[in-house]
Amino acid sequence: MRAVILVSFLTGAAALACVHSFAQSQEGRGLRDPSSFASIGDQAARSRALFTEAAKVITSPRCMNCHPAGDRPTQGNDMHAHAPPVTRGAGGDGVPGNTCGACHTDRNFTLQERTSYRSIPGHPRWGLAPIEMAWQGKSLGEICNQLKDPGRNGGRNLALLHEHAAGDDLIAWGWQPGEGRDPAPGTQQIFGALVQAWIDTGAQCP
Repeated sequence: MRAVILVSFLTGAAALACVHSFAQSQEGRGLRDPSSFASIGDQAARSRALFTEAAKVITSPRCMNCHPAGDRPTQGNDMHAHAPPVTRGAGGDGVPGNTCGACHTDRNFTLQERTSYRSIPGHPRWGLAPIEMAWQGKSLGEICNQLKDPGRNGGRNLALLHEHAAGDDLIAWGWQPGEGRDPAPGTQQIFGALVQAWIDTGAQCP
């Protein structure tokens, strides 16, 4: 009887530990909204803090995998080199005979058979970001200055940069990445609000 009670207790404790661990994981993956930074009196410091929070999205694997510093994307939560080997190509969508669209369709595709991965991600504009927007290996300050530079960000001013962050449907994919991938932290709505608040406070870089 004592053994049964002990087993039941240990099972219950393990379940509680799993729930607690999951809750901590979910909490750690969230984004704070701009109001969380209102207590920072110095506007420039608040601006830098807002960008640092928004950068939780930018530096997540969902974004970083498609912003490599070289010609080969990475993939997965661990950001390993893309397999099979692929190259950027002139337009960021591969090379003749080995294009991104050869495997990635216009939407996520869940695999039914047993494989090492559970889905193939997809979007009508699937491909690598321009090399001018390579983020891997760069500091938050370098990425921040890169984002503000129309010469590297596709000719966008700050208003268009916010519009891109808050409304682009390819960016939205980061929160619906398909089976087997962790989504980007928070939501695109909060991410867009953080970018706007960063702009409103002077778009300062860490």
